[in-house]
Amino acid sequence: MATMIQRAILSCFDKTGLVELAEALREFHVQMICTAGTLETLRDADIAAISIADFSGIEEMLDGRVKSLHPKIHAGLLGVRDNKVHCEQMQAHGYPWVDLVVVNLHPLQALMERPGITTQEVLEQTDIGGTAMVRSAAKNFRYVTVVVNPERYATIIHEMRAHEGAVS
Repeated sequence: MATMIQRAILSCFDKTGLVELAEALREFHVQMICTAGTLETLRDADIAAISIADFSGIEEMLDGRVKSLHPKIHAGLLGVRDNKVHCEQMQAHGYPWVDLVVVNLHPLQALMERPGITTQEVLEQTDIGGTAMVRSAAKNFRYVTVVVNPERYATIIHEMRAHEGAVS
């Protein structure tokens, strides 16, 4: 079953290949929703995207600890699209489906190996929202594509071009 990609959430620590992926998403008019650093990278490349705060209607809070932990995001990732009740609830709340999640996390092992790093610094770099989005999307893999490694972007680009904006 091929899934048409219409909306994507991007939250990337490693920006390698991100612009190329976003350019391919733009080819197929995919709405891109991004966390702050990812959004800045795309805007610097003149690629239109919206902030996760604008999408959810909630600004980042608690010094950036809460960005993407919002029902609008996770309902869009977790909703079973052929479940009538899920569809009715999504419509009642005005929540759209999310078809693609592109998240890569801060490499904590490398961070912990840095000389002089404190426990607090490691804790502040621990990504809770990104991890939650990956797990939500993975739980609903029949409807949501998850990409956590920039080395896989080329596969997504190829799939979308081969299937006119869908991935299999």
